[in-house]
Amino acid sequence: MKDLITYRLFTRVARLGSFSAAARENGLSQPQVSRMIAELESDLGTLLLARSTRAVVPTAAGAEFLARMEPILAALEEAEQSVREGGKLRGVVRISMSTSVGVREVIPRLTSFAAQHPDLHIQILLADHWQDLVRENVDVAIRLGRLLDSSATSRQIMTIRRVILASPAYLRAAGEPRIPEDLQGHRIIGGPASAVPHAWTFQRDGETRVIKLEPHFSTDENEGAVAAATAGLGITSTTAWACRRELESGELVTLLNDWETELVPVHAYFPHGPRTRSAGRALIEHLVASLVGEAPGQ
Repeated sequence: MKDLITYRLFTRVARLGSFSAAARENGLSQPQVSRMIAELESDLGTLLLARSTRAVVPTAAGAEFLARMEPILAALEEAEQSVREGGKLRGVVRISMSTSVGVREVIPRLTSFAAQHPDLHIQILLADHWQDLVRENVDVAIRLGRLLDSSATSRQIMTIRRVILASPAYLRAAGEPRIPEDLQGHRIIGGPASAVPHAWTFQRDGETRVIKLEPHFSTDENEGAVAAATAGLGITSTTAWACRRELESGELVTLLNDWETELVPVHAYFPHGPRTRSAGRALIEHLVASLVGEAPGQ
């Protein structure tokens, strides 16, 4: 039987669909990984991975082996952690989130967690687009908004308010909207937090207004939308998390404050479900504790 390194390498090659990617992830050469997997297949007497010039995919036997091996490896890691002196975490934990959330809210809250677990390598994947979390071996993802997969293992951490923003310079030139319908006469900045669907919802005194808008400027990164608003390119909508610094400095101001905008749920999403490594769960517990006291409008 091969050692745990080989089994872990097999699961990563199968998930990544690449010997080279698994090799880079583990600090090995592609020939080393290829040879180790070939030896594993020889020992088992079956082909686990079908190779081609375009992709590496599990065979039927490989898929079965992967389904059985991943929970075993997770259980072994949990067993090691349960008896580790002082409860200190080690190894690697991978967490995914949007750029704004990571840079502005999560990373600044990790200092004490990193100090408590000096042997733990924290890897943060920043992207505003949806990622294949299983393929990327992400332990936990921070997601804003409704989850696409309602059956997924997740935990709602908090809610944050969506806000409507513009720079003082833009408002001096274009005027300030007084009612939601006024937005239709303004330049709109679309970003990942505001462009889909192309409508913003407002409520007041039991009345709901849905304002359909077409962006005049758009970007696929929330940081870009905030930067565009700060530069005076128009009005945008994002979460209060994503623009806290600009609001405090006065570079941006909120609009239509006598109307309520939607509350956005913040979830911790666990792509591996019950097999999530202890480091991933511990990191989320740390974040939840640091967020206690944050008001819904924050």
